[in-house]
Amino acid sequence: MGAGVFFLNTMQRQPSLTTTAVPTQPIQVGDTKLVVEVADTEALRERGLSGRSSLHEGSGMLFVFEEEGAWGIWMKGMQFPIDIIFADSAGVISMIYHTVLPESYPEVFYPTAAALYVLEVPAGYAKKQGIVEGTKIVL
Repeated sequence: MGAGVFFLNTMQRQPSLTTTAVPTQPIQVGDTKLVVEVADTEALRERGLSGRSSLHEGSGMLFVFEEEGAWGIWMKGMQFPIDIIFADSAGVISMIYHTVLPESYPEVFYPTAAALYVLEVPAGYAKKQGIVEGTKIVL
C-alpha cells in the first residue's frame, strides 16, 4: 500500500491513495514563517507525506481535523525523518516529537492533550527555529 504518515483515532484504517492537489498557505509558528500544505480532508490526511523523499526547509504539512482528539501518527512507508508538532484548537503547541525516524514504524505517536492540528516539518527544524511547547501557530 502507499507510503506516508497516517492518522489513527480509536480505529486503525488503511490509507486510500489519491491524487488530490494539496492547497498551500503561509503560517507563523512563534517567530518562524513557513509555507505549509494543508491537509484538511480525510483523503489528504490519509495520504500525508506519502511518496515524498524530503521536505524543504521552511515548508511543512499542516493536518487540520474536524475536532480535537488524540490523533495518532505512524511512520509507515516514510522515507525521511520529521518533527511532529501537535497543537490545540487555539493553535498552542502541546507536544513535539523531535526527529521521528521512518524505522520507528509501527510505533504510533500520540499527543499528551487533545489536538486539532498536527504540523510536520523536516527533522530538526523545531529545535533550529526555537519552536517549543507553548508556542502558538497562527494561520
